[in-house]
Amino acid sequence: MLETDKVFAGSVPENYDRYMVPLIFEAYAADMARRVVALSPSAVLEVAAGTGAVTRALAPKLPPGASYVVTDLSQPMLDYAASQQPADTRITWRQADALALPFEDASFDVVFCQFGAMFFPDRVAGYREARRVLKPDGRFLFSVWDRIEENVFADDVMKALAQMFPDDPPRFMARTPHGYYDTTLIRGDVEAAGFSRVSIETKAEQSRAPSPRFAAIAYCQGTPVRDEIEARAGKLEAATDRAEAALAGRHGRGAIAAKIQAHVIVAAA
Repeated sequence: MLETDKVFAGSVPENYDRYMVPLIFEAYAADMARRVVALSPSAVLEVAAGTGAVTRALAPKLPPGASYVVTDLSQPMLDYAASQQPADTRITWRQADALALPFEDASFDVVFCQFGAMFFPDRVAGYREARRVLKPDGRFLFSVWDRIEENVFADDVMKALAQMFPDDPPRFMARTPHGYYDTTLIRGDVEAAGFSRVSIETKAEQSRAPSPRFAAIAYCQGTPVRDEIEARAGKLEAATDRAEAALAGRHGRGAIAAKIQAHVIVAAA
């Protein structure tokens, strides 16, 4: 992973939330919220919350006396998430590095992270921090994307951009969001951090967009792929047009749908 893969700034947070969240994150956010609520936690920590897709799904389901700390490494992403969330005294917003959480040992019943672990520079260290702040027998839940070939729209867009930039194709999606998919490796990392009773579920969903243009904007302008495109002569609109054409050619010009797939991991402290 490159250092630039962690940069979600400028217009990316708004476009990410407007396009990427409904395209690929909402179904998994609802699933994560359901899993967390089923554990009946009184103190919850969310790591790498992004623009708050899970926060919005989970907060209404937590009991009145619960405490919910929402963190992200990126202050712009966290600010955007807070701006989209109704006022809630149970929620504390905190900029935090997953590898150095600013919390006491044994502070939370549940720690969870949706689609953030792929960005950890040292995943075992990040998992070890999650374990440190969990209470005895607490639960750590996180999700990561499966390989890019199992996530059709992402694969289509990246192939289209590779044709546009054959000498130096953008590789962010395959390198980082879809670069940590090996379940044997994931299990080994989680166990190396000291967790036991590790379960991994591979979960397929449908990615739906009202048009190929919507999906093209999501990937080309709502993720760090935008930075990769702009670094290649700044052809952002042309690249978005190329991605749109590829999606339309394969899936049609109206509302489109295709498979997405992720791994959901649950581990006991």
